[in-house]
Amino acid sequence: MTKDTIKLIEDSMLGEKYAIAQVISKIESPNSQKFRNEIFSYLTERRSLHNSLTIGITGTPGAGKSSLLGEICREFLRMAPGKKMAIVAIDPSSNISGGSILGDRTRIQLPRRENAIYFRSQPSQLELGGLNPYTYHVIRFLRSIFDYVFVETVGIGQNEISVSLISDISFLVLQPLGGDQIQFMKSGIMEVPEAFIINKCDEIGLANNSFHMLETTLSFLKDVLPNQTLPPIFKTSVVKKMGIEELLQFIILYPNRKDKVNEARTQIQKWIKEEYGRFGLSIVPKLPNPPADSKSLNYFEILETLVSEKIKQYAKIV
Repeated sequence: MTKDTIKLIEDSMLGEKYAIAQVISKIESPNSQKFRNEIFSYLTERRSLHNSLTIGITGTPGAGKSSLLGEICREFLRMAPGKKMAIVAIDPSSNISGGSILGDRTRIQLPRRENAIYFRSQPSQLELGGLNPYTYHVIRFLRSIFDYVFVETVGIGQNEISVSLISDISFLVLQPLGGDQIQFMKSGIMEVPEAFIINKCDEIGLANNSFHMLETTLSFLKDVLPNQTLPPIFKTSVVKKMGIEELLQFIILYPNRKDKVNEARTQIQKWIKEEYGRFGLSIVPKLPNPPADSKSLNYFEILETLVSEKIKQYAKIV
């Protein structure tokens, strides 16, 4: 690893936004495996391990996800002094031009030179599931710096649940009159979140109707929900500044962290399918155990290398 790279990482650990942006740009570049290996190995050696919480924010287009995050940022500065948060916002890419507006940042206005909050936009690059192909790796890096990492997906459909696979807790953001009980019950929607947010509750009557409809639906489906318990439902309004404090308090006090090795395995399976298709999945039916503890930051690269070697060995035999 070069001295310049080490300096970038060290500056990133101090919260220097330019350095963080430079590292992320390198992570997002094609064929970045060698660079990822270097930085995550270096971070592991330095034991730069945060007990970070990853929060997924997903929902249909127009549900107010970006505006809600803007209010969360302002409330976070007041409620969590000494803590730091990062936001990764995914914007859709055009099927025609391939470009992306990256307009989510226009709804999140931060004080100048505020180092407690970092914002990063990503184009979806036409990836399904609401995320970018490199979102997972960017989040892993940000976890080593920030206490809370928010991931805002593009507006998703009914079975795109990728964000729940890389988040410790994920929220599905809805808006009043966004659907009836059958809509809520459709496969995929209830599999995404650990909690729900009914946003844009500017009109209390409509908000309460949607709240009770969703609550009734969840009660009906309780037997098939995780832990067979009802997930919390929050009512929020950016216009009326309602419910933001309660939502953020829930996030700050959230105790659970998902197993990062299982998370890495899920992402590796996704990578194998993208790189080698069903052929690759048939070669590697069972992923090997990484020769590192579950707290290692470079577990993905360890698995990636092991899988690549196994596929190369198979190709030589064939």
